Amino acid sequence: MRITVASIFVDDQEKALDFYTRVLGFEKRSDEPAGDARWITVGNAGEDGGVELLLEPSSHPAVGPFKEALLRDGIPFNSFGVVDVQAEYERLLALGVEFTQPPVQMGPVTTAVFSDTCGNLLQIAAMEG
Repeated sequence: MRITVASIFVDDQEKALDFYTRVLGFEKRSDEPAGDARWITVGNAGEDGGVELLLEPSSHPAVGPFKEALLRDGIPFNSFGVVDVQAEYERLLALGVEFTQPPVQMGPVTTAVFSDTCGNLLQIAAMEG
């Protein structure tokens, strides 16, 4: 068994696709009709295969309260690895990304938290050494 697709609930699939590709730098992998929505996935740029992130609509009734609780408590829904958190923080700031937590070193890991503009907080993280 292996992980092939992970999901994130987004308020607007088109807006999410733009943010996750243009701003975060992922590549669109699939975009197919799926009932009233679309099956949209993104993956690491320049990488064949690998885990894909499904930009899933937030339409299920349980999703709203779940996302609101995470936002209220400042908890990121997903974490993405980067080589240099400070450099990625500065790159994303220059693109207008809003951070709720600037880079902070916590033991062997440095993290920063930002909004994906689609109802989620995300974290970038790098392990030291």
